[in-house]
Amino acid sequence: MLIAVLECIGGLILLIVGAEFIVSSGTRFAARFNISPVVIGATIVAVGTSTPELAVGIDAVLSGSGDLAVGNIAGTNVVNILLILGLSALAAPLAIRTETLWLDLPMIAVASLMLLYMAWDGVLTRSDGIILVLCSVAYTAAIVHSARRESRAIKMRIAEELEVISNPSSEGYSWQRDLLVLMAGITVVVLGADWLVEGAIDLARHWGVSDEFIGLTIIAIGTSSPELVTTLISTLRKERDIAIANLLGSSAYNIFIILGLTLAVPGIPIKVAEMLVKVDIPVMTMVGLLCVPVLYSGRQVSRWEGGSFVALYAAYLSYLIATRA
Repeated sequence: MLIAVLECIGGLILLIVGAEFIVSSGTRFAARFNISPVVIGATIVAVGTSTPELAVGIDAVLSGSGDLAVGNIAGTNVVNILLILGLSALAAPLAIRTETLWLDLPMIAVASLMLLYMAWDGVLTRSDGIILVLCSVAYTAAIVHSARRESRAIKMRIAEELEVISNPSSEGYSWQRDLLVLMAGITVVVLGADWLVEGAIDLARHWGVSDEFIGLTIIAIGTSSPELVTTLISTLRKERDIAIANLLGSSAYNIFIILGLTLAVPGIPIKVAEMLVKVDIPVMTMVGLLCVPVLYSGRQVSRWEGGSFVALYAAYLSYLIATRA
């Protein structure tokens, strides 16, 4: 058991470090080609912070633990919105950008409903994955189109935030070095995912719990660490409206591209556990839909709403521990 715990801890550390490498180097690399900071923030940062979920998902499917992969996606999105968004709003009310309301918010609701529909028959296939990936392409295209209408002030603010996230303090960085760091980050994430999945499966067997329970709890919280770090950095710089866009964008990409590639690349159909279909994916969907009235009301998330989100996550986690552990 000790070895399994150490594998989980080591895997989580590698995932966090690797995701930071991917986000920072990917941000610098894209900026060198004059890609809009809005596009970088909504795509590279959002996808980069989701690479742990992708690595864990593919590794889990190849290891025969598809429920762990699906549980990780559902659990991570619940953590992103209820816990991370809730804690951020609890610290101080969150103002929401117009672009977030009209693009990122609808996308997380649509993505959640699509996953619920696809999983309702208990099986997720390569065809489902391809459809999700195509949706991610459409979502990205919408982001690029929206970026053209961003004001200069917004673009400057996002560029400043990305400068902190990527930490390009050394002007001696070349695109070759950025590319090497990016490849190193991917390698570290893959290795960390292998350790984490192997350790999590061993723990599930030792504790007598299901793969989806491990995916919904330990792995979901662990793989959400990059999103938490990104949100904390933006909170310290009082630019959290941009962080919220990245947080919601990351949650949408978790379903569209992360789960999509997890299904499409290995091409192995996943039999989804009944509790995931009847409880956890509906919970994730309701959380995504809950954001719509909350974020549209006054275009902010108040402290009491943030506290309610955190309380809801505590209740959901307690339910998982009481009924599935």
